[in-house]
Amino acid sequence: MTESCIIGWAHSPFGKLEDAPDLETLMARVARVAIEDAGIAPEDVDAGFVGVFGEGFTPQGFPASLLLQSVPELRFKPITRFENACATGSAAIHGARDFIAAGRGRIALVVGAEKMTSTPGPKVGDILLTASYRKTEQDIEGGFAGVFGRIAEAYFQRHGDQSDALAAIAAKNHKNGVDNPWAQMRRDLGYEFCRTESEKNPYVARPLKRTDCSLVSDGAAALVLADAETAQSMGKAIRFRAAVQVNDLLPIAARDIVRFEGAREAWARAYAQAGITVADLSFVETHDCFTIAELIEYEAMGLAAEGQGGRAALEGWTAAGGRLPVNRSGGLKSKGHPIGATGVSMHVLAAMQLTGAAGAMQLPKADLGGVFNMGGAAVANYVSVLERAR
Repeated sequence: MTESCIIGWAHSPFGKLEDAPDLETLMARVARVAIEDAGIAPEDVDAGFVGVFGEGFTPQGFPASLLLQSVPELRFKPITRFENACATGSAAIHGARDFIAAGRGRIALVVGAEKMTSTPGPKVGDILLTASYRKTEQDIEGGFAGVFGRIAEAYFQRHGDQSDALAAIAAKNHKNGVDNPWAQMRRDLGYEFCRTESEKNPYVARPLKRTDCSLVSDGAAALVLADAETAQSMGKAIRFRAAVQVNDLLPIAARDIVRFEGAREAWARAYAQAGITVADLSFVETHDCFTIAELIEYEAMGLAAEGQGGRAALEGWTAAGGRLPVNRSGGLKSKGHPIGATGVSMHVLAAMQLTGAAGAMQLPKADLGGVFNMGGAAVANYVSVLERAR
């Protein structure tokens, strides 16, 4: 099998980007920049992999060849669009890795993008519900926030009220986001604001408040991947010690939803593949679409015992100076969550940590990074373990 490494990247600001009216513009902001960052020519790229959720966020279907608008040198080369709900970006990365592993090419460009803020709020909620099981979850009040509100209620019933822990997670991620130049909300809101219901922080889907929910965002991110032999001649290379995808049943009623069993399985396989345990990780970028998701993910990754995820937040285990910093970027909570870009963004930020290029976000120890990106309510689960190769 031919392994692949990340050799270049680019990242746009996330947020309400009025100067980027469409997907085409967002993709153009990162595609050539990533190629330049890799130190290669556009002609060196053998294929493109585009992550766009779409599903009504844009009237433009068939987005793969929009990449040619900014990188015309890719004309007549294979380009494919990938979609796997909120894990769309990671799906595109896996497609690129498979292309290289099959020996079909040496270098692949991955671009993830989403234009969400032009869509009216009620329609955003309906579009996001397409990542749930429509037959039985269509009428859940609050849209996808309502789905995770139900997950939070179920977790509280089993393990006790975790409102303090959820506020601690939100406050941590907002504090971290101040240091991320691309974050949509660079504001340290503080624990008390996140913990307290108010006019500015109302309940969205009890027990989740506004500060428990990720942001509707525009944005794009890109990666260049190369086979291991080619990567050794490049200026930098980030190796995948593990890359795992696990899918679970779509209906939340068909699973023990408060355990995120698919995420647990993905992490277990990634640890086995990499030959490590959670104690070996220097940091994690995890999928905090809602604060309850991050809490349960602490347990899925093995950082905390079942029912004890709240301790990790309340005792500072996951803070920037804690035993395992989680979402030093600010996570989806502060950084923003443009669906197709999210998984690519998480890998970009992890690669930056591993190369010491994360600026104000940089951790003093960044040898081995974990990335967890999920689609739906722990349905499509992707785990990567990354380390610097050169």
